[in-house]
Amino acid sequence: MEEVTFHKHDVVIIGAGGAGLRAAIEASSQGVKVAMICKSMLGKAHTVMAEGGAAAALANKDPRDSWQTHFRDTMKGGKYLGDWRMAQIHAQQAADRIRELEQWGAVFDRTPKGKTSQRNFGGHTYPRLAHIGDATGLELIRTLQQKGIHMGMDVFMEFTVRRLFKSDGRISGCFAYDRNDGSLHVFQAKSIVLATGGITRCWEVCSGSWEYSGEGHALAYWAGAEMGDMEFVQFHPTGMIWPPSVKGILVTEGVRGEGGKLLNKEGNRFMFDYVPEMYADEFADTIEEAEAWVGEVVSGQLATNRRPPELLTRDVVAKAINSERAAGRASEHGGAYLDISWRDPDEIKKKLPGMYHQFKELAAVDITKQPMEVGPTAHYVMGGVKVDPFSQETTIPGLFAAGEVATGLHGANRLGGNSLSDLIVFGKIAGEHAATSSKDQTDFSTIPQSEIDDVVEETLAPLHRKGGENPAKVVSDLREMMQNKAGIIRSGELLEEALADLDSLEDRAASTSPGGGRIYNPGWHQALEIGAMVTVSRMCALAAHRREESRGAHTREDFPETDHGHWSKVNSVITLSSDGSMKIDFSSYPEIPDELMSLLDADDLQEEE
Repeated sequence: MEEVTFHKHDVVIIGAGGAGLRAAIEASSQGVKVAMICKSMLGKAHTVMAEGGAAAALANKDPRDSWQTHFRDTMKGGKYLGDWRMAQIHAQQAADRIRELEQWGAVFDRTPKGKTSQRNFGGHTYPRLAHIGDATGLELIRTLQQKGIHMGMDVFMEFTVRRLFKSDGRISGCFAYDRNDGSLHVFQAKSIVLATGGITRCWEVCSGSWEYSGEGHALAYWAGAEMGDMEFVQFHPTGMIWPPSVKGILVTEGVRGEGGKLLNKEGNRFMFDYVPEMYADEFADTIEEAEAWVGEVVSGQLATNRRPPELLTRDVVAKAINSERAAGRASEHGGAYLDISWRDPDEIKKKLPGMYHQFKELAAVDITKQPMEVGPTAHYVMGGVKVDPFSQETTIPGLFAAGEVATGLHGANRLGGNSLSDLIVFGKIAGEHAATSSKDQTDFSTIPQSEIDDVVEETLAPLHRKGGENPAKVVSDLREMMQNKAGIIRSGELLEEALADLDSLEDRAASTSPGGGRIYNPGWHQALEIGAMVTVSRMCALAAHRREESRGAHTREDFPETDHGHWSKVNSVITLSSDGSMKIDFSSYPEIPDELMSLLDADDLQEEE
């Protein structure tokens, strides 16, 4: 028998990014015993990589902004496939969550009048992103950690959760192992919050940190939770593409928000050629009009809403760069040029200090004098665990989810900046309801020893295998396959190939042998991650194969048009069948009430009828 350490907490939170920390703070404030389990060191969560800002209708840069406009932008950006209830809650509460962060010590950039500064971002009608230079996520994590460490929660760093336990259909705990010494742990819990982030490490070119192997999504699916909209994976238009060692590292949308221009190899500002009809009234038709708008914003005297086309939604910009490459007009290394050098060098260093140092140190490029070279990179998954919009509880009682691991808010495409405010709005709600739910349970449920033995055996199995493949090779092949067959442009034929390839990769994964022992063995960790990576990749490929249209972040070259009939009203739902197979179905969110419908773009809605 392997030694297993047991822990008891009212609420266990898996993940220590913005959503997990905000949930932990809220749950702790209600007096329940809280544990936070994180895969890496505290302070290293992927949230720190978020640069541009947090979207909230503070109306500091433009008094015309409001939660109603933020709601409209979010629904429109998501191609009207999002849960309007979550979009409403988010738009109404985001501003209060930003003010709360300031009360807790967050140091946001300021306007000349001393208000929180806000910048422009793609898909937002007004300058809406509260920011700290281009290191907003880092400041958000610093603030939440500073607040959270005084709340009495227990923190388990460098632990990986391998399974969720249920008793009588309700969540009862989880199993995890310590990545440093390989020790085994069972956490009994009255409720659990999943805040594990995304899945983008399943693609070869991605902006996600190493933790983003999709284990949170897989844990929920394996436990029986409903998953939604997994076909919608956002490819951020601007990731670094040169040198190869930094391929995929994010170049914040803040560069375009501060006036960055996208150019092809011929020096043409090509985004004017790619403005969709549904956005025609919102974006500039000429370079002069676009530059006048940027000039007004820089001077703080915004008079018009006609934004530069570089600030179109991410799906549009990413596909435009892809089209320029296909037409033979790519930059030297296969992307596009992003030029901010027309602005004053001191202003660039002040507004975008991280980008200045990132390109200087990693690519030997001075962005105050030279253009950056950028291209699309797998960045964010809109799909995830389906949740109740008012409590964040999943379809499993006692299991809650918040942040990127949950679905609903972003529909078919996320607007930049909505992710950080998503974390703090729904992290708070998840923590509050998880604590309340735990108080309703009189005692901890017993976890059967047979289930513990099963997951212990499964976790240690790779260490006992001999002569198999290196797990790193299987992971590399999976990521390359997903990049080529389930990437930014898809087809039915390629997606069928991807599903067959995933079956083969699953077989290969079952025989990998990392060698070595339990202590400091990254090969063992990777061998265990492959199962989750295959599972979430299969969800994505299956849902993408079934959605026979192009919408938002999902583009099918064999179905290039957006279907304004059937597919405009349904969201994919994936569940684990009793026979172990993956089942896909479709459902719809409730009808939008008239008072909210009136806020939306009437012309777009007529298209969707």
